[in-house]
Amino acid sequence: MTVQPQLSQPETAATTDFTFHVAARDGAARTGAISMPRGVIRTPAFMPVGTAATVKGMYPEQVRALGADVVLGNTYHLMLRPGAERVARLGGLHKFMNWPHPILTDSGGFQVMSLSQLRKLTEEGVTFRSHIDGSKHVLSPERSVEIQNLLGSDIVMQLDECVALPCEDKVAEKAMRLSLRWAERCKTAFGNHPGRALFGIVQGGAVPHLRVESARELAAMDLKGYAVGGLAVGEPQEIMLAMIETVEPHLPQEKPRYLMGVGTPDDIIQSVARGIDMFDCVMPTRAGRHGQIFTRFGRMNLKNAKFAEDTRPVDEQSSCPAANGWSRAYLHHLVKAEEMLGKMLLTSVNLAYYQDLMAGLRAAIAQGRLADFIAETREGWERGEPA
Repeated sequence: MTVQPQLSQPETAATTDFTFHVAARDGAARTGAISMPRGVIRTPAFMPVGTAATVKGMYPEQVRALGADVVLGNTYHLMLRPGAERVARLGGLHKFMNWPHPILTDSGGFQVMSLSQLRKLTEEGVTFRSHIDGSKHVLSPERSVEIQNLLGSDIVMQLDECVALPCEDKVAEKAMRLSLRWAERCKTAFGNHPGRALFGIVQGGAVPHLRVESARELAAMDLKGYAVGGLAVGEPQEIMLAMIETVEPHLPQEKPRYLMGVGTPDDIIQSVARGIDMFDCVMPTRAGRHGQIFTRFGRMNLKNAKFAEDTRPVDEQSSCPAANGWSRAYLHHLVKAEEMLGKMLLTSVNLAYYQDLMAGLRAAIAQGRLADFIAETREGWERGEPA
């Protein structure tokens, strides 16, 4: 059985070029739409992560039906397997994974720093060995853009150096300046591609003046959009939010803003309130594969024995059939038995919750009641289920 809840899809028409329109504001928060030839991304938007050309445990049509306008693919993983040139020969990433809608590709920089073996960083780029088979590769700003162009991604990310936090100020500064130089090289390599976009990435660790300098320098490059990178890497939420507040005034108001790798539902709503338009995170899919689900009552662990004879659905008000069509007892059984269907259904529950949350945020901003929506949402998590 294919799980396909029918959520509304974008009403705004696709365009021949990449455009961003802000329809309403509530404080620093905005709601609007990114339009491009392959479709429209309603903002604020959550992008399910399809690292290796698949959102794990989900059919593409399920991901779409749950409300996703765009998914994320990863340059590092796809360059290693099956290879960007092969994907290009097979018709590009959209055809390869049967997703005809917008795709954003990460540059691969974060994965090189975190996964690869024996890496060496120079001005030219990063030389590293594959975590799969030990083969040697070089990823430069130009090669990162070339790979993303071969994949055919709609939104291309610049190659940057992402450092773990906390770190010394001089380490953050060195990485930020290198990332700026790489951004210039990525811009040159990307050239002019109507309908597609190159995004720059703000770096600077947890140092406000470095973040401001990075944002201003990138804004001067007049790119199509801007990401805030180097956060959600171990720092407390208050530092992440402080860095967003520091950067936001220095990014162009008419360009979309993307907070990379974030995050929890609370991270998302707090960041939307501070002017962020786009998010991605493996959390909803990874948690689903491990028996964890996100609901309007808060987070639930279906491994717990208390669910073994619970005949209630996860949430009868959810838009997702996986949340309202099976008992918690059955889902608990699937998780304990390590059945594949359990991973699939719980992933569906989580992606539906995230997309419902984004739809709620968009509506609240349009109605000028974002603060009330955030308060009500957090109260629901804290209150938990009714007795």
